[in-house]
Amino acid sequence: MCPACRRPVAQCACSQAAPSAGSADGIVRVLRETKGRGGKAVTVVRGVPGDGAALLKLGQELRSACGSGGTVKDGVVEVQGDHVEKVITWLQQRGHKVKRAGG
Repeated sequence: MCPACRRPVAQCACSQAAPSAGSADGIVRVLRETKGRGGKAVTVVRGVPGDGAALLKLGQELRSACGSGGTVKDGVVEVQGDHVEKVITWLQQRGHKVKRAGG
């Protein structure tokens, strides 16, 4: 049995459903999320091209630029607080094609 999806190992869907490190279209999407976080806002950055080490470095630089905490997990950078505009500007200055996602 697979401990993550609770299916037999031969039918495990975990390896197939693993998120990719970057989106196929090359656009970085930045959004603000509050769902499941006790009403606290978190800025989420998805679709950043590069490997895990580059993503960790980008996350560290973004947290430093915003002056707040955060994390990098499953190919997504999370920065605590509502810093969407600041993150979009910061990423555009570094040559990324950025879109604001969500409402």
